[in-house]
Amino acid sequence: MFRRIGPWTFPLLVALGCEGVEERAAAREPQRESPPVHDQTAQAKIVAFGDSLTAGLGIGLDEAYPAVLQGLLDEAGYVYEVVNAGVSGDTSAGGVRRLDWVLEGRAVEVLILALGANDGLRGLPPSEMKKNLADIIARAKSRGIRVLLAGFEAPPDARDQYLQEFVAVFPALAGEHEVALLPSLLDGVSGVAELNQEDGKHPNAEGARVLARNVFRALEPLLPPPQQEKDR
Repeated sequence: MFRRIGPWTFPLLVALGCEGVEERAAAREPQRESPPVHDQTAQAKIVAFGDSLTAGLGIGLDEAYPAVLQGLLDEAGYVYEVVNAGVSGDTSAGGVRRLDWVLEGRAVEVLILALGANDGLRGLPPSEMKKNLADIIARAKSRGIRVLLAGFEAPPDARDQYLQEFVAVFPALAGEHEVALLPSLLDGVSGVAELNQEDGKHPNAEGARVLARNVFRALEPLLPPPQQEKDR
């Protein structure tokens, strides 16, 4: 059963880069794309673990934010392979199910956790989303992987209780599990027409570049200085 989404919730969730409420509410399971196969060598990995915002729905892997992030890291002198583990339509529960497969056999040092938008779109309980994301965080940390949690922010005048509970999950998790937080993955993109595709929901190539810069700023403090990376 899907929870009724309040009037303030819909505009935010449209901006989260997900499918329309009418289309998604009718589906029992999200539509998913198979993630790409990556080189499982010993090179240190940063795994971008998310949904359509990570997968690059509508723009392709080479323009999605993980690919742009790879370029930013390369330019700054960091030696990492960014793995795009985004699956369009995925929920936090879906992330729990596929986490071990994504991490298996890879020398992962950082997990960028950007899931939850589809939980909100489908009106799933924020408490369940929090439980699922906490599970992902704990399992990543048990492997010695640092976590960057990407959240979402509500409009400052939003009064919808569900929306408030939804966005509050991310800072709460970051505090409870002592992980880095990117407060708003879509900072500077949400609601900006020229940075989104025609559907008004998914970032275009330029919008994805803004997402990559948002992630890079939050990610860099988690990484050793570039010279130390070269000396490893």
